[in-house]
Amino acid sequence: MINVRKEFLEVQLTLTFLILGATIFAFVTNKVRADLVAIVSLLAFVITDILTPTEALAGFSNSVVLMIAGLFVVGAGILRTGLAGMAGRLLLKWSGDSELKLFVLLLIIVGTVGAFMSNTGTVALMMPIVVSIAISMKESPSKFLLPLSYVASLSGLMTLIASPTNLIVSQLLVDRGYNKLGFFEVTPIGIVGMIVGILYLVLVRNILLPNEKNRTQTKADYKLSPKKIIKQYDLNNRLFKVFVPEGSPIIDATLAELKLPAKYMLCMMKIHRRSQEGINFLPMTYQEMAGPTSVIHAKDELYVQGEEENIRRFAAEYSLEMQELVEGEADELVSKHLGIAEVLLTPNSSFINETVSTLGFREKYNLNIIGINRRGGYKLQDMVKHKLKFGDAILVQGSWDEILLLARETQDVVVVGQPKEHASVAAATGKAGIAGVIMLLMIVLMAFEIFPAVISVMIAAVLMILTGCLRNMEDAYSNMNFESIVLVAAMLPMATALEKTGGMVILSDGIINALGDYGPYGVLVGVYILTVIFGQFISNTATAVLFAPIAMNAAIAMEASPTTFMIAVAVAASMAFVTPIASPTNALVMTAGGYKFMDFVKIGIPLQIIMFIVMMLAIPFFFPF
Repeated sequence: MINVRKEFLEVQLTLTFLILGATIFAFVTNKVRADLVAIVSLLAFVITDILTPTEALAGFSNSVVLMIAGLFVVGAGILRTGLAGMAGRLLLKWSGDSELKLFVLLLIIVGTVGAFMSNTGTVALMMPIVVSIAISMKESPSKFLLPLSYVASLSGLMTLIASPTNLIVSQLLVDRGYNKLGFFEVTPIGIVGMIVGILYLVLVRNILLPNEKNRTQTKADYKLSPKKIIKQYDLNNRLFKVFVPEGSPIIDATLAELKLPAKYMLCMMKIHRRSQEGINFLPMTYQEMAGPTSVIHAKDELYVQGEEENIRRFAAEYSLEMQELVEGEADELVSKHLGIAEVLLTPNSSFINETVSTLGFREKYNLNIIGINRRGGYKLQDMVKHKLKFGDAILVQGSWDEILLLARETQDVVVVGQPKEHASVAAATGKAGIAGVIMLLMIVLMAFEIFPAVISVMIAAVLMILTGCLRNMEDAYSNMNFESIVLVAAMLPMATALEKTGGMVILSDGIINALGDYGPYGVLVGVYILTVIFGQFISNTATAVLFAPIAMNAAIAMEASPTTFMIAVAVAASMAFVTPIASPTNALVMTAGGYKFMDFVKIGIPLQIIMFIVMMLAIPFFFPF
């Protein structure tokens, strides 16, 4: 019976290493998406009975995975509100025209922020800022995102709370009766690592780092924004504002009753009035789309498109006051609720050969047609008389929800660009300060450990939605990078498989037996190398959990300081440079930067070797045996 059990465990151990090897090979060849590879590996562990379904799916409930999802939402809020762009412009101002100064300054800021919050949180918060800066400099974000991830990993050595690995080894010291690590006890090691890491990245930034602009997956290069549409159609010079005073005969009339297009050849774009908006708690300007049933109230501001002569005639007949349109005020056609978009007629569109007046477009879609683009010629007058042709682009104006509905529901037109993206940006305009306060609150909650880190992140994510920094829950979900989330969640149980089959014990015992004759320093080198190797394929947290007890036992057996070995494990687990699955931060930037597996290998291995040499000198110096 014992022999059967032993043979069974040996088979499972062999299968575990085969699955691990196949997974690594699939990552290296980069023929299949990384998240699909991770899921297949997870299923292989279940099918071979190495992991139970509960163990295999445990990663999807892991706090690290939930925290990553929440940080995507926080990062989106920072980007949507323009806070990332503001921070980027400030950095550009400080650095002047020097790309080198900007690169170094950016990495120093990342290292400083990362000293007081998780490296994952640091990357998620800084990623929008870095992308914004790169685009402003007309550089590829792929040149900056990988250094961002590496320095964030190194920042985990700056303070006790900067990385879960530090907390894990500190707790093990306490459990074994030793003193816990102080808040800044690891800082000397962190400073050394940070200086060496930044110097290396500065030297290789133009040699090893990818810089092809088409590799990044950012959408910021898309040109046809609402503001550019306004400029193309010259709406600034055809938009007028009139004020409705008390006593005007237009009060309480509906737009259908006024018949502005037929009588004055005018189009009412929107009605501007003051209101309070839901749970935003701040006085907001309510911009109502002008429709047939819209009722005019006293003190309304009416935004009307048309010829100035017709506008003045309309204003005179209804005792309205013409008001000066502030330069750029046409941009207010885009707001939290209202937007504009260009739509193209499809070849089989039922709109072809129809006039704007016969379409009943406003009645069907609750949108206004305010312009026609025919081969670069813009028709803004007497549109009701023009027959539409294939290839025409129609400029529509109305609520974002209706524009999005038009994009999904009709086969007659194709909405150009990214209306959902522009709607989200418009909704968050002017809320950069709120996003900044939420980010600061999250950092404070995490730094002082008021709540578990995942709860602090979730609080920040929810506040981003409630305060309007993100448009709605759909906007929040659409900004989660599910490839990264699934990749991390599916890879976490690999550590469980290695532990259950005895793979970790076999490897650690082999290292200790092989290097024990070289004394504590030799065993320290072995523990560091083993931790680094496995840390490239499983999370740094899992690596620290598995190797900290091994290092503790080795230190006691060698009659050396356990603190020295615990620091070595924490440091080695943070050196996650060679694979995209070595750290959640690498997984985060892999998709955003358009990196391939070999990019991490090419840049990470030299850095790993340099850090090994430096840390094998620094750790015994600051923490003697």
